[in-house]
Amino acid sequence: MRARRLVAAVSLVVGLVALTGCRTEPGVAAYVGDQQITDNTVDSLLDELRATAATEAPELGGLAPQPPARSEVVSALVLGTVCDRVSAERGYQPRERVEPVQVAGQFGLPRESEYVRHLAALYTCLSGLPVDDSVAPTEQELADVIAAGRTAGVIPPDTPDDVVAGQLDGPQLRNGLASRRALAEAAGEYDVTVNPRYRPLEFPVLNFSQDVAAVSVLLGEPGSDAVTDVSSPEPLPPTGADRPA
Repeated sequence: MRARRLVAAVSLVVGLVALTGCRTEPGVAAYVGDQQITDNTVDSLLDELRATAATEAPELGGLAPQPPARSEVVSALVLGTVCDRVSAERGYQPRERVEPVQVAGQFGLPRESEYVRHLAALYTCLSGLPVDDSVAPTEQELADVIAAGRTAGVIPPDTPDDVVAGQLDGPQLRNGLASRRALAEAAGEYDVTVNPRYRPLEFPVLNFSQDVAAVSVLLGEPGSDAVTDVSSPEPLPPTGADRPA
């Protein structure tokens, strides 16, 4: 049985570097440099998302979509802030415009919600960040992807690692690694600090399925209060079969 094909969760791999000491002001979910992302902002987006979902559900003839976890909202806000700042400072322009209806269709969220509009703006912004040629994965990077797949039960336990590695090591994974390196360099100048309640804060880059991440971006600190240089990947704006429906 073959390991499942990787699916692009977004389109650009972002690696963020936490450079400063601990900042844990009450009511702040994360910092990007001197800019705060507050819990009130997260609450507002989730409340509006639930209200919009309840309104759209009867029109769609089904149950209201499940809202994302708070950590998902925080990670999207952090990435959006970093992308906006680096694009403004370096003059990057989006190469593709992702519409809210595309995001809503891919993630099963209400198309009129502010959160969906934010995600569409994020993916549009990410499409403008420059990415070099693809990068061959290291043994450790392949091992990490395989371990994630085995933990999630999407890679058969009796399939040898070398066989799975041969199936997974392709253009999509390599482009994701190249994107991660480019974005890690671009974002490395920003101080990203995450409230301990959200750590480790990750953003999926490549998925085995909609709910199972193969590669994720680690934002800010890992699980402890220690601040370390950390990063993980993400690919280019969805195109072709990977474009949001």
